Amino acid sequence: MEWDNLHELLRSLYDDMMPLAGDMAAVAKGLAGLGALFYVALKVWQALSRAEPIDMFPLLRPFALGLCIMFFPTIVLGTINAVLSPVVIGTHQILEDQVLDLNQLQQQKDQLEYEAMVRNPETAYMVSDEEFDKKLDELGWSPSDIGTMAGMYMDRQAYKIEKAIKDWFRNLLEILFQAAALVIDTIRTFFLIVLSILGPIAFAISVWDGFQSTLTQWLTRYVSVYLWLPVSDLFSSMLARIQSLILERDIAMLADPTYIPDTSNTVYIIFMIIGIIGYFTIPTVTGWVIQAGGAGNFTRNVNQAAMKTGNIAGAGAGSAAGNIGGKLMGK
Repeated sequence: MEWDNLHELLRSLYDDMMPLAGDMAAVAKGLAGLGALFYVALKVWQALSRAEPIDMFPLLRPFALGLCIMFFPTIVLGTINAVLSPVVIGTHQILEDQVLDLNQLQQQKDQLEYEAMVRNPETAYMVSDEEFDKKLDELGWSPSDIGTMAGMYMDRQAYKIEKAIKDWFRNLLEILFQAAALVIDTIRTFFLIVLSILGPIAFAISVWDGFQSTLTQWLTRYVSVYLWLPVSDLFSSMLARIQSLILERDIAMLADPTYIPDTSNTVYIIFMIIGIIGYFTIPTVTGWVIQAGGAGNFTRNVNQAAMKTGNIAGAGAGSAAGNIGGKLMGK
């Protein structure tokens, strides 16, 4: 299953769980009705005891909340999701455009790197089977030629092993990068499902005098968590754009026939590590867009996890680079 399919699965999971919010409305209506009775009685009694006219407008609040509870999936969730969906669609379209450009540039760079190594007589036989066979045909069977053949086989095998190690480490970082995005999306979906299902209860509790802030806190937390996805897409778009600029620069340098490409992909690995760490800062960044409490411990935990992941990935990158450098220096 592709990574995109997993994200789509989370979207469908959220839609499938939404009817449960309507099931909680029955419990919430009873709680809200009792709260409205005490709320209205308290306000009326206060006005009568002070010999003041009864202000009817504040008394409409419990009834408005009751309507929201009765039609919670349509009025509340439907309205919020309809307002925020264009933001998610827009940021995802930006990400798709950047990723498309990145894939095209990567294919172009790989082809130019292959052509540059084929042009170089010292590296052509390591990447091209035709050049390797051609160079073998040019050699004879003298002891020196046999030694040259053995050296060519060893160099070619060492190149393949080195390339396999680099590709393995690169694939590992790509898996960690995709896993970090999936972790954020999974936790986001879980938070939204919990907030949606228990939303009627939060609205019912806000009817009670002294708990009015519950409604505001629920709204800010729901909007804040909902914005995790567009912020994540913007972060991925930024990384894709940076990599596109790097690839464009490399392609321009590969246009020079005398340029020898660097196939270590060090810059790519660095930005993958940055992306892994950066994904876990998305809840904090979203909190700057809209202030919401209640996720402080989670934010602290994911930041610590991001630091540990970054340390492990950095140590692995240093170890792999050291091993490859040691092998090359040993030659």
